[in-house]
Amino acid sequence: MFKEIIINVTERETRVALLEDGTIVEVFIERGDLVDITGNIYKGRVQRVLPGIQAAFIDIGLSQAAFIYVDDVIRNGFRDVERELVGSSSEEDTIDDFMDSLRSSERECPIEELLVEGQEILVHVAKAPMGTKGPRVTSYVSLPGHYLVLMPFSNHIGVSRRIDDETERQRLKTMVADMRDNEFGYIVRTAAEGIDVERMLHEKQFLVNLWDTIGRKYKSAPTPSLVHQELSLSLRAVRDLLVHDADRLVIDSIDEYETIRNFLEAFMPNLNRRVELYDGREPIFDAYNLEGDISRALKRKVWLKSGGYIIIEHTEALVAIDVNTGRYVGKHNLEETILKTNLEAVKEIAYQVRLRDIGGLIIIDFIDMQKKSNQDKVYNALKDALVKDRSKTHVLPISDMGLIQMTRKRNKEPLTRIMCEPCVYCEGEGSMISRQSICYNVYREILRERQDITGERLAVKVNPEVADLLHGEENQLISALEKVIGRQIVIYPNPQFHMEEIEIIEILKA
Repeated sequence: MFKEIIINVTERETRVALLEDGTIVEVFIERGDLVDITGNIYKGRVQRVLPGIQAAFIDIGLSQAAFIYVDDVIRNGFRDVERELVGSSSEEDTIDDFMDSLRSSERECPIEELLVEGQEILVHVAKAPMGTKGPRVTSYVSLPGHYLVLMPFSNHIGVSRRIDDETERQRLKTMVADMRDNEFGYIVRTAAEGIDVERMLHEKQFLVNLWDTIGRKYKSAPTPSLVHQELSLSLRAVRDLLVHDADRLVIDSIDEYETIRNFLEAFMPNLNRRVELYDGREPIFDAYNLEGDISRALKRKVWLKSGGYIIIEHTEALVAIDVNTGRYVGKHNLEETILKTNLEAVKEIAYQVRLRDIGGLIIIDFIDMQKKSNQDKVYNALKDALVKDRSKTHVLPISDMGLIQMTRKRNKEPLTRIMCEPCVYCEGEGSMISRQSICYNVYREILRERQDITGERLAVKVNPEVADLLHGEENQLISALEKVIGRQIVIYPNPQFHMEEIEIIEILKA
């Protein structure tokens, strides 16, 4: 599979697309002030301790307070947690699993004994703000490099599971252990496979110096303040995607192109040949036909090739995905039609979940299948389709109600939250009051004010579509009102009015 990274840089926006055999599978966007703060390190102040939920709010200088759980608060300084990391092949999972070991190794200490209001604390952003939720932070700092991840609050040495040669794993672990001259812990990343001692030592020293710099900044910086900022989106794409996944990177900004080449020259000069500067006349995302795919990823309905479709609905607590046969009627029998639609939907769902970066709890309502063997086919097909996803997923078998429950690790806002905003008409509700209901609202509003009406006539200004209804099907409402209040009512359409907007004006005698 040929993988490419396409980067579009403008004045206040950077977009990164990961392509697999020419198809966009992941997209990352940073705009203006909406910079992803995941990985940033802050000097914060404890704002409020909540013993009831064993958590605390931390002021880190942002508009929203950060949130820290008791398991993310360091208790006894350096610790060694020896644990065999097995299971998923994802390097990121290795780091996450190890951090979970640190958090869970000592749970008996309540948060009110660890933090007090006004206390200064060094925190690392684990999850960026999402909607109304502030960022989630941890005091277990980890500093990622190209070959190593430095963990100042552990002395464990681990190796990425993607390095499967046992001899090489042992070589790398021994290499790091021999060069370590402090109590820090390290995880060796996939990119370190085959490298020599000199490069590893260079990176190790770089990360140690960076941690020392952070420590000095923490002591002198005001509270709250940023003491270390994660790499830019372009450089994160190089570190996390080019090194491990992609065969080529194409970028349309000469400045960022030079920055990336200098970055690689310092750490992995052999990768510089994979970086290309785009100099075409049309915009780079148009040249790779990406704009249409991104636009479709914002739609609620996604059509399948067979004529079926899926509906993706975001709620506060979960994402619901519904599968429908649509225009597809099949060829032989109902069960076969349903199975084919569900299997086609599985591939599209796995693709859309990854492209849209949907996280948290996901409920999938497949079309009901009678045969248990067909249910198993759909379940296994979904698990296979999710293998390519770099985010950790967990899928449960189809329930008796025909539902699949799954979770996907969520670290940032999904694509729809980044690129869309609530409708100015329905304010995100997804529906508006019907025109007929608005007609009855006009009726009730006039009845409420009839005691105070002194004018000879009433003028009612409404949206033209509501005016048409009041002049037509609902004309009897106006006739009934005129009898009740004893005055003429004139309907005036106003194209500038919102559908739900009503204005009632008294017209006095001339």
